[in-house]
Amino acid sequence: MNESMEDTLRKKRDMLYYNQLVRAERKKDADKKRKKQKVSFGAQKVNFQDFIYVPEEWAGLAYIIYMVAIPYITGAIFLFLVIAGGNYENFKLLDINAFPIVWLIGYEIVAVVMLVWILVLFLKYDDDEDFY
Repeated sequence: MNESMEDTLRKKRDMLYYNQLVRAERKKDADKKRKKQKVSFGAQKVNFQDFIYVPEEWAGLAYIIYMVAIPYITGAIFLFLVIAGGNYENFKLLDINAFPIVWLIGYEIVAVVMLVWILVLFLKYDDDEDFY
């Protein structure tokens, strides 16, 4: 009776091992099919945390601060360098307190830089990368 019990246990173990081998082969085949499918540039996932620091518990507040501060600082730098010619005395003559105007100037500059960056990434995009 012990031999039959051991035989049945051995058969079950063999079947488990065989099923693991079959699953591994199926997974390899599925991975090959997934790699062969072309992924478009627009279908990629974008995670802003790869580019900027965003604390997870304050993510909403951090994005709002970035949306306000980055264009405003960019606009102020543009006004200082281009409009005032890098001269602090001329820069003081500008109405830097006109927040919406300075923010809009910076927003347009940031938007153009981001669009050019996206265009460059699109032109460099190769869907046959083997880095994954």
